[in-house]
Amino acid sequence: MTRVSKRSLPAGRRVITVSDIHGNLPYLRGLLAKLGFSDGDMLIVDGDFLEKGTQSLDTLRFIMRLCEKGVCWVVRGNCDGWHQILGGNMDGFIMDYMLRRPDCVLRQMCRSQGLEVDAGTPLETVKSLLRAHFADEMDFLASLPIAIDTEEHTFVHGGISSRDMLEREPWRCMKNDDFLGQGLSFDKWQIVGHWPVALYREDICCSEPIILPERHIASIDGGCVLMDDGQLNALIIEPGCEGFAAEHYDGFPVMRALDAQSASERSFYIRWNDSAVEPLSESGGFTRCRHVRTGYVMDVPSERVRPDGRGGFTASDCTDYRLPVAPGDALSVVYSTDRWHFCKKNGVSGWYSGRLAPLGE
Repeated sequence: MTRVSKRSLPAGRRVITVSDIHGNLPYLRGLLAKLGFSDGDMLIVDGDFLEKGTQSLDTLRFIMRLCEKGVCWVVRGNCDGWHQILGGNMDGFIMDYMLRRPDCVLRQMCRSQGLEVDAGTPLETVKSLLRAHFADEMDFLASLPIAIDTEEHTFVHGGISSRDMLEREPWRCMKNDDFLGQGLSFDKWQIVGHWPVALYREDICCSEPIILPERHIASIDGGCVLMDDGQLNALIIEPGCEGFAAEHYDGFPVMRALDAQSASERSFYIRWNDSAVEPLSESGGFTRCRHVRTGYVMDVPSERVRPDGRGGFTASDCTDYRLPVAPGDALSVVYSTDRWHFCKKNGVSGWYSGRLAPLGE
């Protein structure tokens, strides 16, 4: 297995990097269409293009076709190593995983061949089917490097703390939680995904890429599939230009704001890795909750307050932030309640209490 692929970025071509597609092929297609992606560009997929979403197999084959055309390079993420099932070193948990995740790529593969996996399905039956019908896909996954290393950039899914980490700890290079929180800096750019960028703030929910020139790190996971308001981000290197441009796609309907609204002076974002709450009261489809760690009190949609299985409650991915809005602003509407609209503006999620109209009106 090649741990690191040494390459040079193609001269004169726009380079577009995405990560954490997670089987959401409509978002990938939508983003590439929005960018006007063509055979004159290069796409780098920085890991985790599989799992979580419902179209992992189609996403895998779409990316394979781009690679065959010579317009795509791919890095392996922690969700992409399913070729290892054929080697026998994943037998301990693979059936349990498939039974818990009906849309995982292995079950999608089996389902496409008429096999619906259940508790009575022998693992060897699954392996035989994969060998017979998905040899090309498994070979492709096995060929993926842990990192793509160029003169000025290292594209690695989770992040590295040192150059030899790619050889010593390949798994941690793919699954390296809270990479920005480790305080690292580099001589050349590290382009990473894996950790949704929204988790790096607790005042607001912002899914735009985090670009840190002083540390030479760009973190680009927009929470696609994992968050209801998540997006698929693109980091763009234009020929002859320094730095990066960014774009995103989220697929939500866009409406025009009719009323002004000021931003919240104080707000909080309950992230999934810090989501314990104490419900206080319920009214009109919202539950007033106290965030356990901080004591912050806020109203959240009642359907988002769930038992944690240990006698407590969680309210993951919730905020009370009110977006700054001017009449005529375009807002992506994630969902609406009887009280407010939950919207996105420039990658930031929050509430809008004003009126909305279709863009053309």
